[in-house]
Amino acid sequence: MLNETALSEAATLRQKRRTRKLLENIGVYTLLILVAAISIYPFLWTIRTSFSTSGGIFEFPPSLIPIEPSLKNYITVTQIVPLLRQLWNSLVICFFGVLGSVLVAALGAYPLAKMKFWGRDIIFYALIATLVLPNEAGLIVNFITVSRLQLLTTEIGQIAAIILPAFGSVANVFLMRQAYLGIPSELLEAARIDGASELSIWWKIMLPLTMPTIAAVSILQFVAFWNSFLWPIIVMRDRNLYPLSAGMLDLAGSFSTNTRAISAGAVLMMIPILIVFLFFQRYFMRGLEGAVKG
Repeated sequence: MLNETALSEAATLRQKRRTRKLLENIGVYTLLILVAAISIYPFLWTIRTSFSTSGGIFEFPPSLIPIEPSLKNYITVTQIVPLLRQLWNSLVICFFGVLGSVLVAALGAYPLAKMKFWGRDIIFYALIATLVLPNEAGLIVNFITVSRLQLLTTEIGQIAAIILPAFGSVANVFLMRQAYLGIPSELLEAARIDGASELSIWWKIMLPLTMPTIAAVSILQFVAFWNSFLWPIIVMRDRNLYPLSAGMLDLAGSFSTNTRAISAGAVLMMIPILIVFLFFQRYFMRGLEGAVKG
């Protein structure tokens, strides 16, 4: 009789635990669905507005179905903005910017992670302290620097002026350092015993083992360059040299704004980022996971 009672109580307890777990899962998934809906709605609204040619833009309750759908807004964008030229400018800036930023971050993080010298931690914490400053705080200093370097007088110089300030990204150095810290120091010691130089160790051991983090840093830097808006407008004198993000400014008039055309331009700008992320999302997630664990 006692055994039957104990079994019944155990079964009841298990049932309560399953019910509690089910309710917790329902609550968590409900919250996640709500957050996802709030996050994705602006994206869907932008797509809907880009294809609509009539009707209210800011109507309530909101509708995600385009009214009289057409490609007219996309055609308007191509007529106002030199799309191909600015797309090419963006690709050039992103390619050389990502390449240089990743290279500098990978080189700069190596001694901070795997080399021992006096003041190493002080230097690292000083770099981290700069993360609390807003990006706008460096605009004046960066502008004076590129001006003194005479980079604003030529087309190539203006493109270089867009790229060079991003080479000193502290966030990239932090992510690469965290990835390096996850690599056993015994590998480096064995390579040093075999006579390998520090540069050779970095190239042949550290970089191959941190490729997921390099991919993650590359994607983050690509998005940063692709969406760069304020700095190109400040630096560039020729509007034909604008990247696509800055070129979208031409869609906003002085007295009126074509919201549908701006939405079409925003959709065109989002497509390359989505393609890059879809192709490299596996490396992106692995890289961020390794950086956090490190």
